[in-house]
Order: sequence, then structure tokens, then C-alpha cells
Amino acid sequence: MEKLFQYQAAILQNVANDFNRYLFKDIAWKDRFIGIKGLRGVGKTTLLLQHLKYNLKDTDKHLYVTLDHPYFYSNTLFELAGSFHQLGGQTLLVDEVHKIKDWSRQIKLIFDGLPQLQLIFTSSSALDIHRGEADLSRRVLTYNLAGLSFREYLHLYHHIRYPVIEFQDLLQNHPVHSAAVAKLCKPLALMKDYLKRGYFPFSKLLENESFEVRLIQTLEVVMNEDLSYVEGYTTDNIFKIKKLLGILAESVPFTANISSIADKLSIGRNSIKEYLQALEKAGLLNFLNRKGKGVSLLQKPDKIYLENTNFSYALKSHPDAGTIRETFILNQLKNSGKKIYLPDDGDILVYDQRRNYTFEIGGKSKQGRQLKGVANSFIIADDIETGFMNKIPLYLFGFLY
Repeated sequence: MEKLFQYQAAILQNVANDFNRYLFKDIAWKDRFIGIKGLRGVGKTTLLLQHLKYNLKDTDKHLYVTLDHPYFYSNTLFELAGSFHQLGGQTLLVDEVHKIKDWSRQIKLIFDGLPQLQLIFTSSSALDIHRGEADLSRRVLTYNLAGLSFREYLHLYHHIRYPVIEFQDLLQNHPVHSAAVAKLCKPLALMKDYLKRGYFPFSKLLENESFEVRLIQTLEVVMNEDLSYVEGYTTDNIFKIKKLLGILAESVPFTANISSIADKLSIGRNSIKEYLQALEKAGLLNFLNRKGKGVSLLQKPDKIYLENTNFSYALKSHPDAGTIRETFILNQLKNSGKKIYLPDDGDILVYDQRRNYTFEIGGKSKQGRQLKGVANSFIIADDIETGFMNKIPLYLFGFLY
């Protein structure tokens, strides 16, 4: 265990507190069992370490471990928790818990057998914390950490600070907010960089070419490791999933034709649906369905997008501008917790405060003819700095979280 504390001391030296992810202030850190899920590279590890260094402070009683550490070649998580607790340990922070096959059983053993010990852990987005050998649904308080919003990108990359804009405030007062943002920066120019490389915090330290390589590596690790750990997929399964993602990357937004994809990949329709669900759970895809549609495994999504625009640029040399706009809006609305659907008219429907709000997404000349007669309808326009009436600048939706 001494080596674990030495590792912790070394890694904490590089942890700063000049930027916190949006979730940092929202987590109920005093809860006994906390799980934080998220796509690789969005900052889960930094979140844990900032909490350890700046909230807990007394590191002798609090221990951060990653399950990649050689200590776990010959020791289990439950054995570590027991030893640490006997030494007066109070909080165990565990990174990438999905890397142990019996993660849910060990967590349950810790919960039941060590009632004085707090456990905070991170996992892949693909992990279903409430599914496993043990029922954790009433034990673990779960959070999802998304990639950077445009607002967070401005803070982290350019030291430009602006508060979160609530959805209703955005609809009603967008000219006020756009004028205030324009005093701080040139949002349209910075937005172009964000769409290409601003969703992941690690890109700040990398050149464009290096970032693209790192992002492709992230995709590879999610499919080769996370889906293998969580879903138990074989090499053959992963190969087919990669081919499926390649087809989708060339076609998004994709109206799912399951039979066509199944024929191309020479696998069954139900396997395609299962793989689509796995990619969505892993944080690589976003689905847009009509309101009232169920979410069972055997139902195909109505429309499929890549999860974020950085993926779009990494997987396709020149992604369509319209696709980028829709991908960004869907991503930011979903990450801010909004209920979103595919409408009969327009591009996206948001259900908020018992009302439907319909949006048409396009360039600066977009007129929204499809929305004529549709109540609570708005145009989301790219390449405009300030909107007017029901026409809102696209970049402002990046301030929702």
C-alpha cells in the first residue's frame, strides 16, 4: 500500500485548481457511494484528483488508486479497501472500476462490509452501474461527465469566463447574452476551433495533428478495451463494431436502415441493434427519437449522430456543415440534461417546463419556412454573432452547461 500512497503523492503534484469541470460543484461529495461515468478523455481522473487535493486535503486518510496499477495484479479492490480501512482510511477514490470483471460484487462487499468507508469511483460510459452481479441501484449515486461545453472551452483555453445560461433565459434574452459574449471575445472564430478540437480537455496541450491522432487512439481504446471489459465482446465483435462506426461516420445524420447495414456487414439485424446500443452507451453515438418511442434494445433509433463534432472531423476529412451544426446542438442540449426528440417539423424538439420547443438549424440565411404555424418555434443560425426575435446564434447553445 505504501507504493499506492507514493504514486498518489507524485500524481497530485501536477493537479491544479484553476479550472473545474461543470460537474465539480454539482456532485454531492459527502454521499457514501458515488459513481462518475464518462467518455475517456473528458476529465474524470482530474475531477477525482481535484476533489482529493482541494476538498479532502488530508491525503493520509484518503487514497486515490487506478486499477491499472501493478498493485492489483495480486490484490483485489475489496482487500485494499479492508486494509486501508483498518489503517484509519476514510475515502477510497477508484479510477476505471470497469477494468475488474467482478466490479459490482466487490463494490457491494465494500458497501456492506465497510460501512464507515466512502467510495468514489469512475467508469467508462459503457458501464451500466445498475447492472451486474450485485444490485447497486439503491447504493450508488451516479453522475455522467460530458465533454467540454463551448462555455467551458472558452474558460479553459482562452481564460474567458461567462456564466451558464439557462434554457428559458437563452430563448428569451439571447440578444443580451450574445452582446455580452461579443464584448469578451470573437465567438464565431473561436467556435470553429471548438467544433474541431475543443470538446476534450487534453487537446489544449496538443498540436492539431497530434490531437487527431490522440482522438483516434481514444476511439480505439473505447472499442478495444472498454467494450471488451464491459460487454465481454470478442475480437470479432469489436472488428464488426468498428466497421459499423465507419459506415455511420460517412453517413450521419443517419436514418437507420438496419437491413442495409446488416447486409453490408453480413451479420444479423438484432446484432446491429445491439452494437448500436453499445456504441451509444459508450459515448460514441447520439440517438434522436420521436417523442413517446421506447428505448428497448430491439428498437432501432430514428436518427443517429456521432456524439460530438470532434469525432466528425476526426473520422471524415470534410464533414458536412449542416451535420456539424446538428451534431453540436444535439450534443449540447443532451449534455445539459434536456429532453430532446425528433419532431415532425423542424430538426429538433425540446420538452421543457411542460412545453414543446421546436428548432430549425441552419446557416445565417436560414428562414425557418418549415416552422410556419408551429408554436414555440425558433431558428438556430450559424455564422451570426447576434440574433433577433426567434433567430438565435448557434454558439449560444454552448453556454447551457
